[in-house]
Parts: sequence; C-alpha cells; structure tokens
Amino acid sequence: MLASGTGTVLQAVLDAGVPVSVVLADRPCRALGLASEAGVEAVLLDRRDFGGYGAAFDRERYSEALARGLSARGLDLVAMAGFGTVLTGRVHDAFPGRILNTHPSLLPAFPGWHAVADALAAGVRTTGCTVHVATPDVDAGPVLARAEVPVHPGDTEATLHERIKQVERRLYPDTILRVLGEIGGIGGVGPVGEMGPVGGVGGVGGVGPVGEMGP
Repeated sequence: MLASGTGTVLQAVLDAGVPVSVVLADRPCRALGLASEAGVEAVLLDRRDFGGYGAAFDRERYSEALARGLSARGLDLVAMAGFGTVLTGRVHDAFPGRILNTHPSLLPAFPGWHAVADALAAGVRTTGCTVHVATPDVDAGPVLARAEVPVHPGDTEATLHERIKQVERRLYPDTILRVLGEIGGIGGVGPVGEMGPVGGVGGVGGVGPVGEMGP
C-alpha cells in the first residue's frame, strides 16, 4: 500500500485480513509504524531525496524509482491510501489498471484534494466514498464501488470527513478483497475495470509497492 499519513485506512485494511506485503510512504508517517508493528515491510521513499515538496520536486525521477520497485516485486495490486504524491504515467504504465485508490466523494462529483469542502460548499444532501482504479488523470478512473454518506445540518468539513472515513474503512478493504478474490490463482495479469465493475487481475500475493530503498 502507498500511504502518507496516520494509517487509519491501512489499519482497516490489515484488520480486514487483506494480505499486505509492503507499505511504502513518501514521507515519515505513522503508517510506517503500523506496518512494522503488523510485521509488514515498511519502506520510506522520501520525497526529500527527490527535491522535497516545492517546485524543486522531481516527480518524474520519483515516479521512476517507485515504478522500478513495483516492477521488481511481482505484485498483484497496488492500493493507495491517502498517498500525498501524484505520480506520473510511468507508474501507471508499469501497473496498467492495477492501482486502486479511494476518494471522499461520489465520483465523478467533487474530484480533487478538497472534495469534502466542495461538497459542503455545493450544499448537497448526500456525498460519500468512491473506490476507483487510479489513472494518470486524477480521480478519473473506472469506479469499482461507492457508498453514500448523508450530509447533516451543521456539518463541518471535519465532522463530515470523519463519517466518510468510517464508511471508507469498510468499503475499501471489502473492494480490495473482492478484486483479489477475482484473481483466482496464478495467471495472466489484466487491468481492473475492463470487464465490468471489476475486471480480472491475475496472480496471487500481497498488496502494495516497494521502492528502491530498504526499510
């Protein structure tokens, strides 16, 4: 799994019994500690080694390093969980159609980084959580699962986002397990979403990428 933060989604995925093989983070974060505590390999591929967080960040070089790690491990699926770095097409080319992500809205409504705030500003009565195939175009890939969350009167961005996260912690692990269940053993690897709501993804094993650096 790719993570950047506290690891609440990662913990839900682990608790659901998803066979996570590696957790990779783009910065020091709690998710790496959770992985280590669970006996899962934790890898820091630090953005600071690629120019940091400003204009000097070398996105292409970072994505290339990540893609090399992905390709070297023979992994079945990559699951992003609050990963704070937008990756270039190099990673998607390495794992076409086999990178999943979760988003705090009912896509295609409210894509982008401020989905919860945007939903509140729009005055919608219902928003939710979407699990989708990640593509180079952010939040634009095929939808695998969605769940609605009502917007309550007086909701703040924090209260609404917390209720969405509660749904996300159930929906995302369930969807990952469903995709892995459709693998059905060792075989050819194909993109998710090309054969209906969830397409075939070949192979068996854990979920998650590893970078070129050690833990």
